[in-house]
Amino acid sequence: MKVTVLGAGESGVGAALLAKKLGHDVFVSDAGTIKNNFSRELTDKGIPNEESKHTWTNICDSDIVVKSPGIPDAAPLILQLIAQGIPVISEIEFACRYTSAPIIGITGSNGKTTTARLTYHLFKSAGLNVGLGGNIGISFARNITENKYDYQVLELSSFQLDGIVSFRPKVAILLNITPDHLDRYDYKMENYVRSKFRITMNQQEDDLLILNADDVEISRFTKLQKFSKPESPRLIKVSNHFENTHRLVIPPLLGGGQEGAFDMKQCVLKGQHNFFNAACAILAAKSFDIEDEVIQEGLNTFVNDPHRLEFVATINGVDYINDSKATNIDSVFYALQAMEKPVVWIAGGLDKGNDYQLLMPLVEEKLKALICLGEDNEKLLENFSPILKIIEETKSAKEAVERATVYAEDGDVILLSPACASFDLFENYMDRGEQFKAAIRGLGKA
Repeated sequence: MKVTVLGAGESGVGAALLAKKLGHDVFVSDAGTIKNNFSRELTDKGIPNEESKHTWTNICDSDIVVKSPGIPDAAPLILQLIAQGIPVISEIEFACRYTSAPIIGITGSNGKTTTARLTYHLFKSAGLNVGLGGNIGISFARNITENKYDYQVLELSSFQLDGIVSFRPKVAILLNITPDHLDRYDYKMENYVRSKFRITMNQQEDDLLILNADDVEISRFTKLQKFSKPESPRLIKVSNHFENTHRLVIPPLLGGGQEGAFDMKQCVLKGQHNFFNAACAILAAKSFDIEDEVIQEGLNTFVNDPHRLEFVATINGVDYINDSKATNIDSVFYALQAMEKPVVWIAGGLDKGNDYQLLMPLVEEKLKALICLGEDNEKLLENFSPILKIIEETKSAKEAVERATVYAEDGDVILLSPACASFDLFENYMDRGEQFKAAIRGLGKA
């Protein structure tokens, strides 16, 4: 069988390596330049490839084409392949055909990475042989090629789900749906919602579907769908509203059992949104009979990814928190909601069409000052000048930290949660976060 892989990033190379291991005839084609590390891998494995072009004669005789997530379904080459009757699938679809490990699939517009990492950590803490991949770190196909895991935790994007046929998670988690990537969905929200719900399309009655009970788009879609037919998965709806800020109560799994209560004081995850993420991860763990005591230990020892409400330091009684990954309004809303102390907020960058009205109540309630960090801060100034007495503009992470420190007192928080892309002043959100942390370390030395 000839397998052609389009795109030579982590997803594409992972698919190529798996196809090669299975003994298929493999060809990799990338319209851009292949990174050196991926190029070396393909060469070392003897996988023929091309870059900076897609040559039709090299592709048209394929039995199956595995498309990387970044390539739109409406790309002319994809439409041409489909017209020829050649199946075009995603890497996760290709990979799922060669593993029997139960899959815990996690998707949503926000919180996917945190929930996937926590779920993985809870399984790992229980001593289970579990892999983590998909839209995070190592591709699903590479995981299967290089390891023999008993369980697979996958972070899944809508682009990956668009290319599935038989992909079936034992546990599917749909965290939330807010507008994102609409350019890939004809600027129609319903198309994006439908894409996210593809995670459930092959689930059966002995599978589990965990949904956000309070998400407007999820609630609207579920009313239109029938999850009560015989082959529908077991459905658990989890509220994202929690009364206690330190104690997390989990509803019992369907079919019996007692509710669980977990102490979140030692857990690094703070705020209502992270309690919800944790609740979903805990339910996934409990569905595989992981005991509450083991889950509690996992919550206590979990370390989140950098740049996601990352505690950096306390200097002179002021907490510094790096949330550079918060590049949209929803993420900033959750970050501000999680703050229990007065906030000096550092925000700004390349605006993504932000509507700041959602943040107004939290800004009025919690903010002492706003430090703008961007080339063009006009929109921040326009929106928040009427309600904040202190707003300053800065052009570097170091300057932003220094100015924020002027207005922060013992018992306050300085929060970098930009609501914007980073590319005006930084390479990416990680660079922004690292420069923020370096500036704080500079304060500590001073």
